[in-house]
Amino acid sequence: MAEQLITRPSSVPPRKLWFGFTGSACAWVGLGVGNVLLAWWACLQEGQQFGFSNTRPDIAFAYFGITLVLLVLAIASGIASYRNWKALSSDPSLREAEGRGRQEFMALMGVFVGFTLGFGLIWLTIPLLILNVCTRAR
Repeated sequence: MAEQLITRPSSVPPRKLWFGFTGSACAWVGLGVGNVLLAWWACLQEGQQFGFSNTRPDIAFAYFGITLVLLVLAIASGIASYRNWKALSSDPSLREAEGRGRQEFMALMGVFVGFTLGFGLIWLTIPLLILNVCTRAR
């Protein structure tokens, strides 16, 4: 039997590399902007100026919908970064990983940023289960 050589590609397309590197950060910023806009929208209702709580559930559903979409974006960018890193790296595991070149560094940082900001998106959503939107915004 002839041995089959496995060769790794020397580069990853720039679109994949940049999506993995910036996708989670864009999701994080998008959740922050969405949070501010939804809190502004919810707290401008009549009675909010007097401190009454908002009983409209559509605000919470909109916030959870935005969060789920952005969490999927963060997970997809983390997975893309991991695949990019696996394609570029000769290291067998993340424990021994080093970003030796620009592309490998971007892929490796995309994995770490995707992991940390993915958990950050979850942590930003938890207070909405406990606090009212307007109470949290004050």
